[in-house]
Formats: sequence, structure tokens, C-alpha cells
Amino acid sequence: MLSCKSLLSQTINKKRKKNKSKNKNKNSSTRFSKKHNLVSKKQNYEEEEEDCEEGFNFKTSAAPSHTHGVQPLGNLYINPGSINSRNTGLGNLQTLTDELVLDILGLLGGTHLGVLATVSKSFYVFTNHEPLWRNLVLENMNAGFLYNGSWKSTYVAACYPSFDVSSVDVSGLRVRDFYSDYLFQSWLCANLEMKPEWLQRDNIIRRKGISVEDFVLNFEEPNKPVLLEGCLDNWVALQNWDRDYLLQLCGDVQFAVGPVDMKLQEYFRYADQVMEERPLYLFDPKFAEKVPKLGSEYEVPVYFREDLFGVLGNERPDYRWIIMGPAGSGSSFHIDPNSTSAWNAVIRGSKKWILFPPDVVPPGVHPSPDGAEVACPVSIIEWFMNFYGATKNWEKKPIECICKAGEVIFVPNGWWHLVINLEESIAITQNFVSRDFFWTIASGIGSMQNLDHGVNNSKGTTLKMNVVDNIFC
Repeated sequence: MLSCKSLLSQTINKKRKKNKSKNKNKNSSTRFSKKHNLVSKKQNYEEEEEDCEEGFNFKTSAAPSHTHGVQPLGNLYINPGSINSRNTGLGNLQTLTDELVLDILGLLGGTHLGVLATVSKSFYVFTNHEPLWRNLVLENMNAGFLYNGSWKSTYVAACYPSFDVSSVDVSGLRVRDFYSDYLFQSWLCANLEMKPEWLQRDNIIRRKGISVEDFVLNFEEPNKPVLLEGCLDNWVALQNWDRDYLLQLCGDVQFAVGPVDMKLQEYFRYADQVMEERPLYLFDPKFAEKVPKLGSEYEVPVYFREDLFGVLGNERPDYRWIIMGPAGSGSSFHIDPNSTSAWNAVIRGSKKWILFPPDVVPPGVHPSPDGAEVACPVSIIEWFMNFYGATKNWEKKPIECICKAGEVIFVPNGWWHLVINLEESIAITQNFVSRDFFWTIASGIGSMQNLDHGVNNSKGTTLKMNVVDNIFC
């Protein structure tokens, strides 16, 4: 397995020998890009196996270098005689940032991208940026698609079925002396393993076999996360839900996957092949209606069965989901909607969770003043690379854990949370509002004496409908 420091050190040494540098005995530290101190030339490290504690490890299935030979901008400093072909190939557009170039290219269709790829080596690299083709597929193939190893191949195979995509070398052309942090970063984040130090911290409270009263008193009322063990022991889903079972039961059923619907068998095909920064996540709120047997093979854990969502009847918003995804998929930082709490039960695989309390905005996250929108401009892996380390020194450190199959995590109302699948995972999650939390919210809204309309729940408690509207709006 390869590390940043070992790769960089080896490349510097090779460059020194080649150039017969007089500074051979000087310190080998050199100015590099602030984010990416990693070289990408395969021939320089094919036999390097030494790991470094502070380095990064690649996934076993990762390509050893960027498909088109793109290198981080910092590598230009160890190639003093090189000219960045990125700039020469863009002409007058070289003054634009890589992000802006890609934004402009994102306005084009597949045919125009293909034509533009023949203009120069630089345009060839930019127009083959996989997220451009991913967007084209997701925007134009709402009825689903067959992933074909890459998003470009998927698009071509779907739009031009008579064209034999397999006859084309999918690895593409390698371009010399092309330096770009932005393009390299996407590849890097897609191919890096989670560092061990990102997985070590586990400071969540764990409980097994506690009573409902203990849960309410110690976790729900004080709004504290907890990981519950042994809640799923009687679930049929925990025993049955593997790939073979699900494919036999509902392989031809379409589920919500990002902005499109895909048959489950097609999604598994995608998950087996994909290697990208932000893998698509199967996240379907209507799974129990589509496949009633799925809904019958799990039950709400006893701690969460009181759910005032039920008073809304058919007006109830989406509140439960089946979740599937490959390693690296997940959800970036967000707060659950409608002032709800949530529980998430892992049936297969494992998930890394990071949670911040409501009064602590995670680093790299920028909510709007009213909290209605959240800007999280980096992928999950990039967040770990750039921001995770800083949280070690925070006074209010995040709550962290790895939730494994058979375990349930309680995510209290208002808590920021991020989750990433460490392996292919299947889970059930559900949002809810309990009576105790409801009255906590109601007391903050105003005097109940001035509220007129109400209904009675099964326990005889009057629920004031305008307070319900305030919570569920």
C-alpha cells in the first residue's frame, strides 16, 4: 500500500539523480500544493510498499495514477523545466479557474463535449472529467441506466447503442505535464482509503437492554446521542437481507437513487464497478409500499414507537427509508428536517458517524442565516482530509462511532451529522417526534391556553394542531 510521503520521497530522489543536482544532500522538503503532496506517476512507485503513519493508503482496486496523467499542481515545482500543458491547451481561457472551466463545459451536451475534446490535449482532459458525464446521464436517463465502467461509456452506450463501447480503450490518452489540483483531487478522494486515525475515536455512549424509561430520561430528554445494541435481534431483516435475498425478492423493482430510479439489480451492478468521489446512494422512502415484505421484516425498536407523526395521517411527510450504498457512499453534514429525531439501524456492513451538537456548526459547513439551506462544498473524504484533524483540539469535540450490523444509533433533534459507509451497507432509518419532545417544543412556542384546535392521542393527551403545524411545516 502506498503513502503520500513515501511516494513523494521516491519521486524527488529519482528527479535528483536524473538532473544530477548539486543539492543532493539538502533537505528534500519542497514547496507543493497545500492540499496534495502526492505524485501520480505509476512508474515511480509500482514496487514501493512501505507505509507511512501520516500517509494515505489507496483502495486495493484503485488505479495507481490519474487516468489521463493529471498531477497535483505542486508537482510542477519538482519539474522546473516543465510548462503546464493545462494552460497552453486552453489558450485565452487559461486565466479561468478549473472550476469555472468545468462549469462552462457543464452547459454542453455529449456531442459538443466530444468535438471539443479534439481541440487540444487540455480540452481532452477537461471534457473527459467524469462528473460532466455523470451529470449528463442523471439528467437524461431518469428511467434508469446500465453503468458501464465509467460515466462516459455509460452515456455513449445508452445514447448510441449501435456503437461498440468495448472496442474503445477506456483508459484514454495520458497527457504529459498536466497539473491541476482540482482535477487531481477528485481522483484522489475517490481512490483513498479511510485513514486509521479517522476511525479510532469512539466516544459515543453505548447501551444494551435498557428500559424505555431509562432511554427517555438519559438520552431523549437531554437530547444526547446513544448507540443501542441488541435491538434488532428479532428482526427477520437482520437474518435475510443480503444481496442474493434482495435480488430474488425485488431485483426488478425500481428504487430512488439520487435523482433517478434504478432497478435494484442495476444499482448493484453500478455499486460493484464505481470508483468515484461521491457514489450514488440508494435512499428510498416508499420501499415498504413497493415491496410490502420488506416493510414486514423489521419493526420499530421499542424506544421509538411513540411517534406523533401519525396524527398527520395521509399528510405525513416521508419519514422512513431503506438505505444501500457501496463503501465511500454516505451523507455529508446535515440536520434532520422538521425538528425530528431519528434512529438508524444497520443491517449489513458498517458506518462511521460524526455528530456535532446543535450549537456547534461543523468546520467546512456553512448554513444560511435561517438554517433552511446548508452549503457543504466538499465531499466526505475531502472533509476528513481538510477538517477532521482540527476537531481534535476543539473544546466541544464531536461524538463519533462506528455503527455495525445489528446496532442502532439515536440521532437527537438538531444534531449535525455525517455518515460514510466503510463497506457495502444496508440500513433502515426513520424520523420521529415523541410526546416528550413535542411538549418541549410546545413550551417554547407559547402558552397553550391561547391555542384552540386539538385532537386526542391514544394516551388522552391533547395535541394542539397549530403547534403540530409549527413542527411539521
